[in-house]
Amino acid sequence: MLFRSATLQYTGGTTGVSKGAMLTHANLYSNAQQMKAWLHGMGKGSGSILCALPYFHSFGILACMNMGILQGWNQVLIPRPDIEAILKAVEHYKITLFPAVPTLYTGVVNHPDIARYNLSSIEASFSAGAPLPVDLIKKFEKLSGSQICEAYGLTEASPCVTVNPFRGLTKPGSVGIPLPDTKIKLVNPEDGITEIPQGGEGEILVRGPQVMKGYFNRPDETEIALKDGWLHTGDVGRLDEDGFLYIVDRIKDMIIASGYNIYPNEIDQVLFGHPKILEACAVGVPHEYRGETVKAFIVVKQGEVLTEEEVLEYCNANLAKYKIPKIIEFIDELPKSAVGKILRKELRKMELEKAHNT
Repeated sequence: MLFRSATLQYTGGTTGVSKGAMLTHANLYSNAQQMKAWLHGMGKGSGSILCALPYFHSFGILACMNMGILQGWNQVLIPRPDIEAILKAVEHYKITLFPAVPTLYTGVVNHPDIARYNLSSIEASFSAGAPLPVDLIKKFEKLSGSQICEAYGLTEASPCVTVNPFRGLTKPGSVGIPLPDTKIKLVNPEDGITEIPQGGEGEILVRGPQVMKGYFNRPDETEIALKDGWLHTGDVGRLDEDGFLYIVDRIKDMIIASGYNIYPNEIDQVLFGHPKILEACAVGVPHEYRGETVKAFIVVKQGEVLTEEEVLEYCNANLAKYKIPKIIEFIDELPKSAVGKILRKELRKMELEKAHNT
């Protein structure tokens, strides 16, 4: 295959085998320009970006490296996602742009000495990779005085597709509206063609100058992902009356229990809302009668005590009965990628190995 692109950017492999997305200079430059337009005038003349995201990851390439180069801003590199180092960097270097994944926001808000640090230099914050609980958003915005804008993207789109408007209307739980020159639509996951009306759930398709040329040496996967100029993301979403996108979950993560389709992302969001829970991740595990059932892995906040009964009582009040986790495991730490994204597939793999060995 003749390959004329800026980079072979490998996908995170959070749901399957990692693939090399062929991203051209035009893809990367377009996405950086789209983000510059989204910031519309922030940090004219100077600025500092917190670079706690690794540069080998598509989020770090765009939000830290390429935005820093395009804007001529300082790039403050944090070699490890250490919360203490991040807080010191924000205060010392007067960080203005704070791009991060939810686990970093969680760490900042729950740091025992957070009151000692001044975060008021931050003008813009945006998050991607997983949903942010509303309570977490409010706490961070109160600490920093900056607005958190949740975003959606994927490696194959360089990576950003949608963002909540900066200095405009943001909707908690939404990942915003498409970037300039970007189109999205929802289709029936079964046929990949039939468009879903507003309010319904369907697979997210993306079209724009940031969409990759294909997967390196994987024509079979390219044919599945790219059809008639549209990128089939494998993500399920819905659009509201204002055109704001909400991510339901990954198609591959869906749990089928007793014939019911259950998206674990919804369970995660409910669990995140519990005041004693730091992190949570739900997965489908084999079940003799239901086919699959829901298991929740929970990390409790430092200094808190939480029982299984409390979790179930909370879930009963906030979830449909068939979505309530049937198995709960308290865990010290959830597996994460290099960028800090919770790896649901690793938990699922661990459970499948347990089932195989019993």
